[in-house]
Amino acid sequence: MMQVRLVTVGKLKEQYLREACAEYAKRIGRFAKLQILELEEARLPENPGEKEIAQALEAEASAIEKACAGYVIALCIEGKQQKSEAFAGLLTRLGVQGQGTVTLVIGSSFGLAERIKRRADLRLSMSEMTFPHQLARVMLLEQLYRAFQIQAGGKYHK
Repeated sequence: MMQVRLVTVGKLKEQYLREACAEYAKRIGRFAKLQILELEEARLPENPGEKEIAQALEAEASAIEKACAGYVIALCIEGKQQKSEAFAGLLTRLGVQGQGTVTLVIGSSFGLAERIKRRADLRLSMSEMTFPHQLARVMLLEQLYRAFQIQAGGKYHK
């Protein structure tokens, strides 16, 4: 069974988002061992400058690097967009190749440090639209569940 590690910066603040994540995590558990790691978000002043943001991203990057294992997918706006079927195919190929662990990384509201993007085996973008990073977690878990349903020939994906 594949291990999927979801590394996120920051905690989910809204109950409805926590409930949605819990539901998808439960569903994914039938297909993979899911581990969600919530890393602490660096503290920034009210209106941070570029230098302060860069320092915060670097501080977060150290914790992210320690949490990464196996094939690493970084979610970032400049990443490649994929259809759900292609994402399912990627997970299938990784499993066939013996890749036991896949790590998906969601940064803070300011994104990810460049070194994390360079470290990633794949940069993935969920959309050209902008979403709150907390909502991105729900969306990514849904896509993981959808990918496993596609692999299994389930009826969830239409």
